[in-house]
Amino acid sequence: MVVKDNIHQAGAAGVHLDKNGQPLALIEYSDSWSLTASHEMLEMLADPSGNRLVAGQSIKPDQGVVEFLVEVSDPSESPENGYTINGLLMSDFFTPHFYDPVTAPGVRYSFTGAMDGPRKILPGGYITWHDPLSDCWWQQVWFDTQEPEFRNLGRLTARAGSLRSAVDSRTETIARIAASGPQSDRFAAARTLTAAVKETTAARANRWNDRIEELLSQPVVEGTWEDGE
Repeated sequence: MVVKDNIHQAGAAGVHLDKNGQPLALIEYSDSWSLTASHEMLEMLADPSGNRLVAGQSIKPDQGVVEFLVEVSDPSESPENGYTINGLLMSDFFTPHFYDPVTAPGVRYSFTGAMDGPRKILPGGYITWHDPLSDCWWQQVWFDTQEPEFRNLGRLTARAGSLRSAVDSRTETIARIAASGPQSDRFAAARTLTAAVKETTAARANRWNDRIEELLSQPVVEGTWEDGE
């Protein structure tokens, strides 16, 4: 994972580049860099090659069994669904129960518990799958609309690289717009907490520096060290 001031990818806050078959993520530095970095890290851990598929019943009516692309942070990727570690905003991610055939009580479908059932998306999120009968790729997305909607991405016949890279190139997501700085209450709170942590850390470092300077300024007394000194 590499964090840079500019990753030279228009409209993207973080991308996967695995032209050599190795998992690699570029993250553009911004107020939301930690959200993007955790998102990319989680997806690379769950599927380093970007080609992992899980079979299951389609969420699109009358489509039958399809192959879901494993992207663990996409269904709940909006900053409102994240959580903080030491003042840094982290991305939510789903658990293996996300692909369960039916909803069951007491089951944790995402780390934060934001999702209440399998194969569900939250506002700002999306899910991607392949229909083997038509050989088309589909998505259910929830971007700036009152309800989720279906999208047909067509066939990925001319793709280069992984399935994840090919799908990402056709998807405008909240995570990609995050470089401009999400304005959610959770993100604002995380940003305030991050500033407080930085201020506290800087104050502690200054105290240690002052103490070090004080010790260095004291004259050295020559003599013999005794046991215990």
